[in-house]
Amino acid sequence: MRKSPILQLYKSKDTVFTTREIALIWREDNVARLKNKIKYYLDKGDLISLHRGVYAKADYNIQEVGVQLYKPSYISFETILSQAGMIFQYYEKVFVASYLSREIVLKNNQKIKYRKLKNDILLNERGIQQNNGVATASAERAFLDMAYINPNYYFDSLAGIDWGTCLELVKIYKNKSLEKLVKNYQKQYA
Repeated sequence: MRKSPILQLYKSKDTVFTTREIALIWREDNVARLKNKIKYYLDKGDLISLHRGVYAKADYNIQEVGVQLYKPSYISFETILSQAGMIFQYYEKVFVASYLSREIVLKNNQKIKYRKLKNDILLNERGIQQNNGVATASAERAFLDMAYINPNYYFDSLAGIDWGTCLELVKIYKNKSLEKLVKNYQKQYA
């Protein structure tokens, strides 16, 4: 007995899918049939269209969308800094480190802001964790990402930073000014 196509998606731990991923899961190589099936589940409300060629379950994770749209990428900057208590401002956007700079507004008006990092930095996995299929920066990596792109950024609290980890991770950036900045912050907060 063949499983329902939507059930196959809902059994996946992922909440966001590209058209290509849906085709692989459904083993559908006929483009017209694939589009018709997707449209059917969109019309029924079982799938949500977020962006051209990107679909989600009803309970999707916005951070998963962020890393799914442009790869390679990982959640960083204000999103992680806020979660770690280093900044107190609330942002509705999700901030993502990527190979390009761009802001995306999803069909439901949620926003994702991509900030460009050099490939040497972006592709280095040190300080990046996988959480439920979403690559996220550690607090130290997000702090360094932000200090790298904006050396004058104001951090509300750096009390939770592991300075030993920071001093190891700062080498990824190959930037003497950033190393000096991190050492100055360490003197202030350690």
